[in-house]
Amino acid sequence: MNILFIEDDPMNRRVVKDMLDVAGATMAEAGLAEEGLAKIEAEDFDVVLVDLRMPGMDGLEAIRRIRGREDAKKDLPIIVITADTAVDLRERCLETGADDVLFKPVAMDALFDSIGRVLAIRGGGMIL
Repeated sequence: MNILFIEDDPMNRRVVKDMLDVAGATMAEAGLAEEGLAKIEAEDFDVVLVDLRMPGMDGLEAIRRIRGREDAKKDLPIIVITADTAVDLRERCLETGADDVLFKPVAMDALFDSIGRVLAIRGGGMIL
């Protein structure tokens, strides 16, 4: 399984990478949304994990751009991982096109459950 994590904090990327290593998944990293979108253009991923608050383009705009694509990559499973606790945040993320929302700090079982659930709903890929 090939996963992209778009997150500006290197420590958060490292923690998630360590979790995914346990499951034998491969994780590509992007420190900015623009970099993540370029990686999606160039590579194939099974799941995209995205933070909301990043310098430059935020995670919601990145989701809009992925969903606005004209190819099959518009249907990539997207899971938001955020420290934001706004009351309506989950609803806004789902309305924008995210498949699920996890809140930091993310537990390994919650991450794996979310990935498995999203892949099962989307009907493709391997399930952790």
